[in-house]
Amino acid sequence: MQTAQLTLIGKPGCHLCDDARELIHSVTSKITGHPSAPEVTFEELSILDDPTLSDLYADDIPVLLINGEVHNYWRIDPLRLRSALLDIR
Repeated sequence: MQTAQLTLIGKPGCHLCDDARELIHSVTSKITGHPSAPEVTFEELSILDDPTLSDLYADDIPVLLINGEVHNYWRIDPLRLRSALLDIR
C-alpha cells in the first residue's frame, strides 16, 4: 500500500488554516476504503514555532505538503487533493 504524509503549515487563529484542516479531513475520510487510496498520515506545523517555516511560508499559509512537496497554498481545492491522493504511486 502506498502512503501519503500530509503536512499542513499554518498558525493559530488563521481561519483559512481552520478551513483547510476541515477540508483535508473531509477528503481523506471520503477516500478511505477506495482501492487506490494511500495510507494517509497527517501533521500540522505552525510558522510561529519554526523560523525556517515562517521565512518560507509566512505569506502563503495555509500550505499543504504531500510527501514533503508543496501541493497547494491559501485555499485547498478538494477535487485536486482527492485526485492527487488517489494518484500516488
